[in-house]
Amino acid sequence: MNLGALILAAGKGTRMYSETPKVLQTLLGEPMLYYVHAALSGVGDLPFWTVIGHGADMVRAAFPEHEAYFIFQEQQLGTGHAVSIAMPVLEKNGIDGLLVVNGDTPLVSSDIICRFLTLMELNSTALGFISIMLEDPKAYGRVVRDNLGRVRGIVECKDFNAAEHGTASGEINTGIYYFSLKILQHLLPQLTNNNKSGEYYITDLVTLAVQEGHRVEAVNFGGEPCLLGVNTPLELSDAENCLRRKINRQWMERGVMLHMPEMITISPRAALEPGACVYGPSEILGKSKLHHGSCVESHCVVRNTDIGTGAIVHSFSHLEHAKIGEGCSVGPYARLRPESVMEKNARIGNFVEMKKAVLREGAKANHLSYLGDADIGAHSNIGAGTITCNYDGVSKHRTQIGERAFIGSNTALVAPVDVGPGALIGAGSVITKDVPEGMLALARAKQTMLPRRK
Repeated sequence: MNLGALILAAGKGTRMYSETPKVLQTLLGEPMLYYVHAALSGVGDLPFWTVIGHGADMVRAAFPEHEAYFIFQEQQLGTGHAVSIAMPVLEKNGIDGLLVVNGDTPLVSSDIICRFLTLMELNSTALGFISIMLEDPKAYGRVVRDNLGRVRGIVECKDFNAAEHGTASGEINTGIYYFSLKILQHLLPQLTNNNKSGEYYITDLVTLAVQEGHRVEAVNFGGEPCLLGVNTPLELSDAENCLRRKINRQWMERGVMLHMPEMITISPRAALEPGACVYGPSEILGKSKLHHGSCVESHCVVRNTDIGTGAIVHSFSHLEHAKIGEGCSVGPYARLRPESVMEKNARIGNFVEMKKAVLREGAKANHLSYLGDADIGAHSNIGAGTITCNYDGVSKHRTQIGERAFIGSNTALVAPVDVGPGALIGAGSVITKDVPEGMLALARAKQTMLPRRK
């Protein structure tokens, strides 16, 4: 059987009260839709497509690698309409068995999807879905069964009527379905929008199938909270906390030391080696990597940054798209912007900012400096208050500092400028010309003594 999957991600998510599409709301720094993509990517060679609509350009920008697999739903007329929009693509690709997943289920796992698909295949099911039990069904669609326990249909919360549908059991629909393409081709044309929302519901396909005598199987996964959709800021927070606990526990089980783990955010894309240490509150986001013996102290934000063996990031530092070498020291209160590189045993201290700069082995800038578009040689010393003046109002320029150079405090290096190896720049200088190797450069006015006016 040629299986495929369809993610429904076209809705606005009005209960989020945000102009950002619901599937782009983040958990641990990653969009909700990322987690659904990751779950489906873990199911063998299963191809999948994503139906997008509200904020489609924003979704495309967030996932450029999936551009060829987006299907645009110009009018958001419901989940059933979304499936019908996708049918030509599915038919063209020869799909004959379809998994449908809502894009707002970030906690769904590859394991659950595999278990569900296996059951569908073993039972030769033409239409099935996953249900769970809740004490409080809230706004989720109710599963309605007859006296023999057979599925009669799924009724959306706003359309549920106890007199018509019976007492709610607490069994709800998770929005994860399996369909044979043949049954979809037969039933989709029969969908109507005769409901309070005026939408074409995918859930009505269940009722239509039952009415025609098809066997519909609801696979009850008990009380699995990971299968719930996320519709409100509160539900988003609950899902994020659930995911945080799961990920942090996994890292601790692998030998990573987390202090105050309930206050540590670790992206699912991050990699931490055994022996790494993180103190909360901190955020390790994106594709960050912490090597053995590295340490991130409290109140730090680390995004897409590689932190080498034995390196320490002191409190209140912010690192983004940077590379920290073995044995380096960063901060406290340091900021490393994209393309900052610190080689082995380099040091930056409090209130130092780097951007597109390289601090070579053993070099240090311990206080109050800005190093932008610069290459600082090995074992050089950058004094407090040093600025590489890299921008002339039109273009950026680089500063080159040779190894073992000494830059005095409160120096402005007006790029482009080259300071040779072993050169010494006197404190308070404004350097506008290259300084040759081993030379002393002073660029400041002679001190003048005048009587003070009274």
